[in-house]
Amino acid sequence: MGLGDKISNAGDDAKGKAKEAVGGATNDDELERQGKGDQAKADLKNAGEKVKDAFKH
Repeated sequence: MGLGDKISNAGDDAKGKAKEAVGGATNDDELERQGKGDQAKADLKNAGEKVKDAFKH
């Protein structure tokens, strides 16, 4: 996995955590769900990159 991909995925995960926290603090269920969804997307991207890396080596 390239460094750019790692940074991008970490950024997506951080944004998701922030959305989830703000949603929880403000009782905004939709924002909290969006945050969890963003984190899940980042996790899937990381998993996909790891699979690609495994086939490269």
